[in-house]
Amino acid sequence: MRVVLATGNAGKLREFADLLAPAGFEFVSQATFGIEPPEETGTTFVANALLKARNAARLTGLPAMADDSGLEVDALQGAPGVRSARYAGDHASDADNIAKLLQALVDAPDVARGARFRCVIALVTSADDPKPLIGSGEWRGRILHAPRGHAGFGYDPIFEDSVSGRSAAELSAAEKHARSHRGAALAALLDEWRRRR
Repeated sequence: MRVVLATGNAGKLREFADLLAPAGFEFVSQATFGIEPPEETGTTFVANALLKARNAARLTGLPAMADDSGLEVDALQGAPGVRSARYAGDHASDADNIAKLLQALVDAPDVARGARFRCVIALVTSADDPKPLIGSGEWRGRILHAPRGHAGFGYDPIFEDSVSGRSAAELSAAEKHARSHRGAALAALLDEWRRRR
């Protein structure tokens, strides 16, 4: 099944391909079609994932998949949440977002640094698909005081996995897939897809 992935993020494209290629999905980035991402105006991860997937399907005529994911920090009452990619501004880099988050938590003790990555993935067969497939997942951990590791992307260097005690940026791709919010959301979406076939 050829699917447009509604992201320009190379890290996400690799993760989707690694996890879903065995199920027969072939992904092509929306950047291949010159598609600019829509403004993420949703107030929930589900709303933003659907907005991006429907936009890509409308502009390509192909099935489309999109995710919306983010980091929710307990001490910040769930922030940055749906604003995770834009936490330090609309054109912020990963380093900018990490720096702002660490500054916001500079006085937070370890017991208040609990966090979770959340992910929602939407698959639509067309722009007006009335029954989109939705998968969701989460990954519990805590925010470190300083970055560790060089793999991954986004907030991975400052997110410590609650099971291994390593940062997400210190895990291998296989370990991250087995633990991550995106891996859980993709597995849930794949289960639903198989049920509907």
